[in-house]
Amino acid sequence: MSEGQIYVGTSTKKEYLLLALANRHGLIAGATGTGKTVSLQILAEGFSKAGVPVFCADVKGDLAGISMKGVSKPFLEERAQKIGLEDYTYGASPAILWDLFGEQGHPIRATIKDMGPLLLSRLMELNETQEGVLTIAFRLAADQKLPLIDLKDLRALIMEVADKADQLTKEYGNVSKTSVGAIQRRLLVLEEQAAENFFGEPALDINDLMLKNSEGRGYVNVLAADKLMSNPRLYSTFLLWLLTRLFDKLPEVGDIEKPKLVFFFDEAHLLFTEAPKALLERIEQVTRLIRSKGVGVYYITQNPLDVPDTVSSQLGNRIQHGLRAFTPKEQKAVKAAAETFRANPNLDTEKAILELSVGEALVSLLEKKGQPSVVERTLIRPPASRLGPLTPDERKQLIADSPVAGKYDEESETESAYEKLKERKAGTANGSATGDDGFERHGEFRVPKPGDAQPTPKRPPAAPRSDSAGSAFTKSLLRSLGAAIPRILERVLRGRIGR
Repeated sequence: MSEGQIYVGTSTKKEYLLLALANRHGLIAGATGTGKTVSLQILAEGFSKAGVPVFCADVKGDLAGISMKGVSKPFLEERAQKIGLEDYTYGASPAILWDLFGEQGHPIRATIKDMGPLLLSRLMELNETQEGVLTIAFRLAADQKLPLIDLKDLRALIMEVADKADQLTKEYGNVSKTSVGAIQRRLLVLEEQAAENFFGEPALDINDLMLKNSEGRGYVNVLAADKLMSNPRLYSTFLLWLLTRLFDKLPEVGDIEKPKLVFFFDEAHLLFTEAPKALLERIEQVTRLIRSKGVGVYYITQNPLDVPDTVSSQLGNRIQHGLRAFTPKEQKAVKAAAETFRANPNLDTEKAILELSVGEALVSLLEKKGQPSVVERTLIRPPASRLGPLTPDERKQLIADSPVAGKYDEESETESAYEKLKERKAGTANGSATGDDGFERHGEFRVPKPGDAQPTPKRPPAAPRSDSAGSAFTKSLLRSLGAAIPRILERVLRGRIGR
């Protein structure tokens, strides 16, 4: 590799990827078995040798071989001789192995709070209304200072939202109990898919993806994704979260001599399939602006039409392997791929895409002024590292010797939303069950608390007496009779005496 550039292969001339323009992003496309993984591998080797850390997903399980010295094979040496690679030697690249499930590498974790409602909605396949309820739940957690770490925190928070739905509707907006129930069901699905392994602490420190070894070579971070691909939604959401995390945390650096990190997004079509408009806008924004943070993003996919035009237009460096055109849709893809290149008057690009053999590609890379080079039919250089997977013993040794060994292996427990809400409900229950007068309530009855002396209930103060209308009339009648009776008796007696 010459200074400031990575040798990719040979066409009518040697094709180089300029490090100063490597953060203008790129695309590697082609049908299965045409050599996309090898193209990714030689670029990762080149970046590592230039002191640029790399992150990539090992979808098929063989990319981790980049950490081992290649084995002499005739077809590799023939390719090197054919393209004029005179100093071809075998060698390994420093690598760190990662695995969301913690089985084939160091665990990678994120907190529920860091994931955010938008990406969680994508992961849980929520509709717009359900996403709104989830957003309200996150706002409630922020207002009440409830740390959201893992799935049990989110489950406890959703239960709190369900209990206070009427109150929250007045404060934050409509909270439908139907939507709450849907979110709870999707949480169960996540747990069944073992997604709970991803949420927790210690959360990944993105600086650990940007390490260099003692020789100044960048580490190649390899994510074991063969098992992860059984849950494509988790795979794509995780990589988008990681890309967003880099975008949010890294400082602006502008144009620099070489990237601070290069991010390879394999099976990129999973990111865009059925993605809602808000998510597509977020992907476009991150892809457009993250280059100013010194990060280059390379999407790897089978069909170039998998990448939306708003994103594809930002991918300046392109390596197009062979495509097949047996159906109208495939023919359209070939034509679209041909039209994305800067035309070469000496090459029928559309025809060449159909004729490319394994290890060949149409290559167009950014030149010094930032313009794409004329597309050329290119033989890709052979890799220096191993083509193939690691053995279990090799993987185990690599994990043990890792610069982050022991940092993420054990999950930590901290007081979070689950514990706080549990304590709050326990306190509320105790307060309503026991009064301050020494009595306990059992339904409608009050009995003394056990172990306490029975208090003497205080007689309530007598209410002030007041005369009703009836009692006032009676009293008046009695007073009148009291005055009249003596006169009546006197008259009676006089009458008797006179007779």
